[in-house]
Amino acid sequence: MARYRLAGDRVLDLTVLDPAAPLLRSSVLGRRLLRREIADAVGSALHAAGAPTHAAVGLVLADDTLLAELNAAQMGVAGPTDVLSFPLLPPDAYPRHEGGAPPGPGGDPRFVLPPRARAQLGEVVVSVERAVSQAAEGRGGQAGDLRWAPADELLLLVAHGALHLCGWDHADPAEGAAMRRLETALLARA
Repeated sequence: MARYRLAGDRVLDLTVLDPAAPLLRSSVLGRRLLRREIADAVGSALHAAGAPTHAAVGLVLADDTLLAELNAAQMGVAGPTDVLSFPLLPPDAYPRHEGGAPPGPGGDPRFVLPPRARAQLGEVVVSVERAVSQAAEGRGGQAGDLRWAPADELLLLVAHGALHLCGWDHADPAEGAAMRRLETALLARA
């Protein structure tokens, strides 16, 4: 595991599981992709979504096998998926965003932490294998119709997962369109 400092005194704990490690080679990803770029993509998404400062998030780069297991266990869906997010804060702990539901009743849901402790925002798990496959088969990008470098698909997926941690959901068409616009802007800056 490696720890990366992000904007706003946030940190990213990045874990690359053994089955995913060979997939991070430039010969597979289509270009050299630094782990710092991955961390920056997560940090940009957290910042844009208004994630709390002095917080931590976990990112696990895995393969289809793990994502299929998690997808079945957590979502009740057979087969692998590209990214799963496991938020620890409710969506209304983040600023309201375009297309998002208004905050629910109940006031500030944040748990009071001891001094100097970082709020844990959650964990994102991405299948590097799925990123490579989707990009190569022309099923990449937000609409699933883009053939591009697998490195770019991987950056999209880590940003997408980070936005999910912050309460973004593409199930609603208006919110999904806003999420795609934000992801496009984030990738343009990367």
